[in-house]
Amino acid sequence: MAVPRLAGLRPFGTFTFPRQWLASQSSLVLRYPSSRRGAQKPLAFAVVLADRQCRLKSTSPPNQDGEGSSKQTGKASQPTPSLRSMLWRALKTDTSRAWYVIRNTSFRDVMRTNPVEAFGAIVALLGAVAFLGYCVYIYYNYFYSRQFTRYPPPVAQALRKALYFSNHDPDPQRALKYYKQALELCDEAGLDHFSDDVMGIKIQVAAWLEKIESYHNAITVLENLLSDCKRWVEAMEKSAKEGTLPKVEPPPAPKEGEPAVSEQPRENFWAKRTRLLAKAIGISVKLANLYSDEHVLERELAHERLVWAVETSLRETQRRAKEGLKEGEGPWMSPEEIGGSLEALAHSYQEKSQYHLALPLFFQALRLCEDPCHMALLMNNIATSFAEHPLITPGDAPVHAMMEESKTWASPAEQRASYLAASQRWAQNAITHASEPQGEKRTPECDQACAVSLSNLGSVLAMLGRTDEARQKFEQAIALSKKLGFDDYAAEASARLQSLPTP
Repeated sequence: MAVPRLAGLRPFGTFTFPRQWLASQSSLVLRYPSSRRGAQKPLAFAVVLADRQCRLKSTSPPNQDGEGSSKQTGKASQPTPSLRSMLWRALKTDTSRAWYVIRNTSFRDVMRTNPVEAFGAIVALLGAVAFLGYCVYIYYNYFYSRQFTRYPPPVAQALRKALYFSNHDPDPQRALKYYKQALELCDEAGLDHFSDDVMGIKIQVAAWLEKIESYHNAITVLENLLSDCKRWVEAMEKSAKEGTLPKVEPPPAPKEGEPAVSEQPRENFWAKRTRLLAKAIGISVKLANLYSDEHVLERELAHERLVWAVETSLRETQRRAKEGLKEGEGPWMSPEEIGGSLEALAHSYQEKSQYHLALPLFFQALRLCEDPCHMALLMNNIATSFAEHPLITPGDAPVHAMMEESKTWASPAEQRASYLAASQRWAQNAITHASEPQGEKRTPECDQACAVSLSNLGSVLAMLGRTDEARQKFEQAIALSKKLGFDDYAAEASARLQSLPTP
């Protein structure tokens, strides 16, 4: 730094003083020496040295509060800043500094000086933009999809809120409030109570109640919906027999100058009956599952719902085959759907230990099944039903007509041996059919059928007194179950193996 010069004076030299000596002086007096006689008195001036604040070691011990000598001298100590304020100050400083660098630095300079960091920053920025765009896409694709836009705007808005508080931010009270509001708005908008849109809301409410483990409320919702569908179908069939069904008028033709609006053909009464009848069967099967749940355990009610579903589906199939299709009637339930209801009812009979009633249902389901792996499971269920079949008078059980041996039974022992022989055959058929599918046709059901059928075959052989063969099948079932990861099946087969009499 340049030293300012006084007017009429000039510097006379440079003086160097020791640092320790300067620290001990408060001022300096400098004299300008004269080399000539008769000259004026030497010019003297003083330099006042600024006080330097030096931190000296305190000679007094700290007090009980842990404070030093600053408190004794009467000076208040500076408060220690908190961690939050320090972090905020550092973030603010770094942010302002980064913004200054970005504003005063060109992109070309950054790429030239730090290419790796610049490339990483660009990738991170693009990733953030892509993630933000994906979130916006998911939001609009979900909340503005067909499942909402097919409703009037007020109903759609209430459903969005209901689903938000059902799935994204669970709040049962608010979710139920908006579900009720959506149904009330449907009534105000004049929507058909039996349309798929309105019934879909009620089914969604039941599914949500089941999700939050409010099983009885879910059952109540589905029972009310099932009763409404039954009443409508009964009233429609009664009107059809009496010939009082009103005709469905086609939509009015557009006026001159107005564009033709492409509108779907209106649903007539027979088409609506088909749709509601199929919906009622599905609801009844779902109710059977809820009644069978361990939190409800109403097996009698579950059985009643399954019986009604199976009888209704079979009765409608027979009516169509006998009378033909009515005007507007669409396709009926597929064979797989009918077979599924038959199989569910058969399992219900098994839980009630009524194996003689489960057998014919399993046979009907097997005839309708087309999946080879699931066919193997059905064969295994048939084998189990034969093994547990009670001793009934020939001709009383529905399955007796399928067994030619029933005519030659002379004693209960022979009848029991006939049931066990049939069980052995069906278990062996299940193993064979489960081993055949390969490639894409093979599903996990094939592996499951193999493991279970081997264990069941071992149990049947043990009942027949063929202990050595039974032990061999149990060992095969244990090895296969462990290989496939079916620990429960392996444990069950091990328990059955240990129950065999020792040789």
